[in-house]
Amino acid sequence: MDKNLQLDIVTPDRLVLSERVDYVSAHGVKGDFGVLPGHIPMLVALSVGGLSYVVDGSRRTAFVNGGFAEVAGNKVTVLAESSELADNIDLARAMESKRRAEQRLENRETGFNMKRVESSLQRALARIQIHDNR
Repeated sequence: MDKNLQLDIVTPDRLVLSERVDYVSAHGVKGDFGVLPGHIPMLVALSVGGLSYVVDGSRRTAFVNGGFAEVAGNKVTVLAESSELADNIDLARAMESKRRAEQRLENRETGFNMKRVESSLQRALARIQIHDNR
């Protein structure tokens, strides 16, 4: 049996990651899950948050903005609306996005869709956490 998985993270505009890994874990909309080589095929809807993977015993993390993960034949393919590797997260931009969203929620500014503002806050918080825990 193959001791590795192929992990591909893809967004509509680019290939974020294509690497051989030992393990993958992520946040599905119905709970967290992990994948080792030999896993049964499955399709999982992802929530906004971190996706962790292990390469040669070293844990790495990426941000995924929802999407889907397909597991088939020792390959994990993540199709996400957007994604960034932890080392590529712009912390200043995430902090500013968090500040703006919190201000809009606190003031209930008119002209803004509050669901979109809440989603923006969720993405910013996830990016900050992933950046800080890399």
